[in-house]
Parts: sequence; C-alpha cells; structure tokens
Amino acid sequence: MTTQSEGTYERLRSRILALDLAPGERISERGLEADLAASRTPVRAALSRLHSEGLVRRDERGWSIAPLDLAELRHVEELREAVESAALRLAAVRADPAAVARLDALLDRQPDDPEGGVRWGEEFHAELGALSGNPLLADAIRTAMTTLSRTRWLEVTTPASRAGQLADHRAILDAVRAGDAESAVARAVAHARAGAEHAERLLRGDRARGLRVVGA
Repeated sequence: MTTQSEGTYERLRSRILALDLAPGERISERGLEADLAASRTPVRAALSRLHSEGLVRRDERGWSIAPLDLAELRHVEELREAVESAALRLAAVRADPAAVARLDALLDRQPDDPEGGVRWGEEFHAELGALSGNPLLADAIRTAMTTLSRTRWLEVTTPASRAGQLADHRAILDAVRAGDAESAVARAVAHARAGAEHAERLLRGDRARGLRVVGA
C-alpha cells in the first residue's frame, strides 16, 4: 500500500472507530475523495481494506458503515474468551523469556490517545497469544480484536480507562511470567468482560440517541 493509501486508510478508519461516521451511514467514493482530500485509487484501497476488517459493507447501492450488532459482538467476545484462555494456558508453560520481555517493553509504550490505544491493545493481546507458541491462536485473537475495534475504542476514551487497561495487561503478563495459568486466564476473562460490558452500556445509550445499534 502506498503512503497516500495508508494515510487515507488511517484517517477513514479513525473516523469509523470514533463513530464520527455512524454505523449504518451510507458513504460514497466521491464523497470520501472530497472529505479526505484523496484520489479515487487510495480511497478504493482503503475501503477494500476496511471491508476485510468488517468495518464497511458493500451492496448494489455502494458503501455503508457496518452497523453495530450487539448479538454478533457478544459472539465474538465469547470466541475471544475461549481462544485467549487456551492460548494463556499454553503460554504459562511455553512462554519464552525474551518474548515476555518484549511485551514488557510494549506495555511501557502505551499511547495516550484512543486510536493508538486500540492498536496497542490489539498488538498486546495478539503477542500475548503468540506466547503460546501456536500462531493459529494468535491469529484468531488478532482477528477477534479487529472485529471488536469500535467497541474497544469506547473502552479507552479517557486517561482513567487507559490506566486501568494498562494495569490489567501488566497483571495478566505477570501471571504468565510466573507460570500461573489459571490466574492469567481469570484476569484476562475479567478484563475482557468488564470492557465489553462497559462498551455495551455506552452503545445502548447511543442507540437511544438514534445511532444504528442492532441486536438484543
């Protein structure tokens, strides 16, 4: 992807994650070209990439921002919990000290903005899964985290929420380092569920204000 295409993708993705472009909102290539000051090729490349991430949809009428489906998000959360728990049980036995040290370094570089926080969290959880020594588990975790990116944005919108996220991450990694699989799993499950519940409460409020949030 060219530098211009990457920049166009990043700007459009940020607007979607921040809900500046509302779930269900229709968008057009021509409109995005004007809004993002980009030519057609990078806009199309960005839309294609965002489509693969599940953030936009295409139909015979063009493009739209994917709606937020609470039922679907719960299913993804359940998948994340199951896969991450399996990965952590293996990581507590297999984790390479050098890889654990790299995750420590990642935690020391937590961004202070929501967009950076979403990517940082995604990277942490994927690399945490990689400590299992099973790349398929790590890939499944990364895919789930990408699908959950808009709700995860809601989890890191304030300094206090980002501080809580960092504390949770350190506690999970410390348990892996100590070889305490059950503690690592328990902490990771509590961390994921708390974030999901907080995001769902916010989304239900947004639905009351007219944002397109579907599902029970």
